[in-house]
Amino acid sequence: MAIGRANEAAEANGKPPAAAAFRIFVGYDSREDAAFQVCRHSLLRRSSVPLEVIPLKQAELRAAGLYTRGRGATESTEFSFTRFLTPFLAGYQGWAMFVDCDFLFTADIAELSAMADDRYAVMCVHHDYAPKEGVKMDGVPQTVYPRKNWSSMVLYNCAHPKNRALTPELVSAESGAFLHRFMWLDDDEIGELPVAWNFLVGHNRADPKDPDTQPKAIHYTSGGPWFEAYRDCEFGDLWLKELEELSDEKQQQPVEL
Repeated sequence: MAIGRANEAAEANGKPPAAAAFRIFVGYDSREDAAFQVCRHSLLRRSSVPLEVIPLKQAELRAAGLYTRGRGATESTEFSFTRFLTPFLAGYQGWAMFVDCDFLFTADIAELSAMADDRYAVMCVHHDYAPKEGVKMDGVPQTVYPRKNWSSMVLYNCAHPKNRALTPELVSAESGAFLHRFMWLDDDEIGELPVAWNFLVGHNRADPKDPDTQPKAIHYTSGGPWFEAYRDCEFGDLWLKELEELSDEKQQQPVEL
């Protein structure tokens, strides 16, 4: 990988190697390319540490023979289950993060990655969330289950022995309940992160007088401004502003001749 080659060159020249990039796997859905692009942009522009942002594209994983399960009736996105390949794709080494594409990051991801605690196999926000809507996004049915949205943003301790259970074969065959409820782990192996890092639009509330309640990662879990029906959702203006800044940056890039 590019970071590895850069480190080898630095060592050969007697310079300290560059810091390894923090790996972030982002769930990708072909209907939500704009959401992925904005999520990626929000991560990169605010990060004080090197990042490797990798879209989890189901078609590519299938082509590589890493994902074989059929599409279930309750799967609302193309990454409903591919997310659990994160430790495998990271080579069962170090820490990595998975996040849904419908996130907007408003703070430096270095703050979150610094919370990684080797006592745990995974770390996430422990939501108590039961959506009231019957549908989300563009008419996709809303499902309710224990630990809903816990798996939407996860820090994975990829080297933890328990996470070696997450092979392509298991991810392609196990039930949604087993995977989304982290049933390959004991409860005390699931660390807790602050709500601010998976702030559910329409569910969590920010108190202007309490900085700890201000979102650092906004999750448009029921639908975001890239869908016309959710154009005016809470914090939608922030997402649209990020999209505008991304578009401006692309226009300013020099044209290659």
